[in-house]
Amino acid sequence: MILSADVIARIDALELAAKQVVEGYLAGRHRSPRHGFAVEFAQHREYAAGDDIRHIDWKVFARTERYHLKQYEQETNLIAWLIVDQSESMRVGTVPRQAALPGLSPVVTKFEVAGILAAALGYLALQQTDSVGLATIAAGGKLALRPSSQPGQIRELLRILAEGPTTDAAQTGRALRELGGMLGRRGIVFLFSDLLDDVEEFAAGLRVLRSQKHEVVVFQILDAAELDFPFHHPTLFRGLEQQPELSTDPLTIREHYLREFQQHLRMLESVCRATEADYVRVRTDANLGAILAGYLQKRRGK
Repeated sequence: MILSADVIARIDALELAAKQVVEGYLAGRHRSPRHGFAVEFAQHREYAAGDDIRHIDWKVFARTERYHLKQYEQETNLIAWLIVDQSESMRVGTVPRQAALPGLSPVVTKFEVAGILAAALGYLALQQTDSVGLATIAAGGKLALRPSSQPGQIRELLRILAEGPTTDAAQTGRALRELGGMLGRRGIVFLFSDLLDDVEEFAAGLRVLRSQKHEVVVFQILDAAELDFPFHHPTLFRGLEQQPELSTDPLTIREHYLREFQQHLRMLESVCRATEADYVRVRTDANLGAILAGYLQKRRGK
């Protein structure tokens, strides 16, 4: 396949951004994050001089007054599945880019944030010699890239994502149910989506993945304007995913919009808790390095 100069520039820009996120995270730590990606707790062992005290089980210490470390079952060649929402709503972006980058739009889109986070986590998994695979969501689920632990896997992943979002609706729940039958043996599933979809259908999709013993981590990516609704003047809101346009005075609907949107977010968080899936909300104006570091630090503390 011959790629255009614009597509190559977009791939290069996304790869650079992902590497910067990873390097920023690695600069703040000194040991491998391998146990951060462990699938299942296996056993305790007694503390020995030189061990990382972050893995001490303080509950066991409270009962026994002896230091024990948590150890985890680690499959050889763990598979990390990166599932990226490629539906039309992921095109949304209102946050101006701080510095112009060839191949990328003047604003930061939800899809771009999804791609950078997916690639960053992929880099970390590959550093552990684990395999990384890619699936996409748009009008159903699609396996886009078979799992591999080769160094060039992230570049190939970004080549696929550089095509950008489609004009389809996500149908997230249906997509997760479909992918549940394709992912194979258990691993870690990282989902990157705005989740502007039916909550019950999404819950059903999560339950399918969890029933197959996959660990699931949900990154909900939302534009800053979707969360803050900072509009003050009559505005024409463009319809996406086959929704109609709406011309309205934002001040008359702001309170109702924010109340309903917060309710939607609470329901999503509740679904993730009920299915024991990790949930991380990401704003498009957030520091992605801090988001990644914060999540992995929390994960290591489990």
